Amino acid sequence: MSKTKNYIFPLIIIGILFFVFGFITWVNGVLIPYFQICLELTTFQALFVAFAAYLAYFFMAIPSAFVLKYTGYKKGMVIGLVIMAIGTLTFLPAAYSRTYFLFLSGLFVTGIGLALLQTAANPYVAIIGPSESIAQRIGFMGVANKTAGIMSQRILGSIFLLNSDAIVASISTATPAEKAAILDEYVLKVVNPYIVITVVLLLLAVMIYFSNLPEINESGEKTEGSKGSGKTSIFQFPYLVLGVIALFMAGACEVIPIDAIIVYSRSMDIPMEEARHFAEYTLYAMLVGYVTSTIVIPRFISQQNALAVCSVLGLAFAGGSYFSEGFTSVLFMILMGFGAAMLWGTIWGLALQNLGSFTKMGSALLLMSVIGGGIFPLLFGSLIDNNPAWPQTAVLILVPCYAYLLYYALAGHKIRDWNKGAKATPKADAVEL
Repeated sequence: MSKTKNYIFPLIIIGILFFVFGFITWVNGVLIPYFQICLELTTFQALFVAFAAYLAYFFMAIPSAFVLKYTGYKKGMVIGLVIMAIGTLTFLPAAYSRTYFLFLSGLFVTGIGLALLQTAANPYVAIIGPSESIAQRIGFMGVANKTAGIMSQRILGSIFLLNSDAIVASISTATPAEKAAILDEYVLKVVNPYIVITVVLLLLAVMIYFSNLPEINESGEKTEGSKGSGKTSIFQFPYLVLGVIALFMAGACEVIPIDAIIVYSRSMDIPMEEARHFAEYTLYAMLVGYVTSTIVIPRFISQQNALAVCSVLGLAFAGGSYFSEGFTSVLFMILMGFGAAMLWGTIWGLALQNLGSFTKMGSALLLMSVIGGGIFPLLFGSLIDNNPAWPQTAVLILVPCYAYLLYYALAGHKIRDWNKGAKATPKADAVEL
């Protein structure tokens, strides 16, 4: 693919998709406390919302690579959007029956569609321009993603969590029949918004289908994954394998400060009327982080150095959150959003370079690793439930995650051969596949 080729139009299309990713993904931060109330769940049970969504990535990531092999990126995106619409539509019978399993099934199906979309969209963003600015381009995508997340928190949070403190108070004194009636009515708040979301997804699928979004060429000659390079397996790229582990850890660092921050705040007796805004505040911090990444990477700081700085900041903020109480502890978690915003783009930028014909599979493995965004919140919620006197104990789960990210930034991304250890990453002007 020519380095001079205009890729602005494709990036706009992909930017719209990342906006959709954000709106659908980050609404989980609102759905978790919402379901906890209307379905009467523990913190651990409520955080299965995140687990169900990210579990789909784990199971669908590699099949997505094979689907894209036959459909191409464009048709794969269309299929992904249609699958997502099926998942969001499942929320209707789930709401009318007030059945948590159906809600989780809808989230899982939506996650399958998201996995297919992201398997296509992330390498598309990486491949169509210079490799040293991959993190910058993904930073632009992150701006779209987090802007949508803020909108979903503001719009859907005001619908799902409005007056939730009063509802909790009313059901605490209600008879079983009265409680069931209150919660049956409360859960139906999800119906109209998800009808709108389903329609938007289908309209977007039609738009992508009739767009002039170009396919990308993955048959170059200058990459480590090209024919003649001697590479026969995706596991012969140490910096990718270690990057998969890094993205697994990054899932905790990015998801917990958003999806779990409301229930974390509630564990310290912060009223829902205040707590429901905290995920939105984290997304604002992430938005600032993404904007910063588009400005400073790679002009003022390299991808690997940006990852190292973010890892150190994460360790500092995690410590601050653990050793403080109440809103101060929550504030440190909100601040984690700034550095967490740069994790995804920098890791993808370092792990996906020069894979050649292995690019789709490399992308699939990276997407499988985001199941960390579902596993770590469950552990986080379990720690909260088991340590009610000091829920800050749950924050310690982020320390080993950030420590590993620091290792990957300083050394792991440099390892080009398992037998030779670390050495400098070859400079490439573009990821020409």
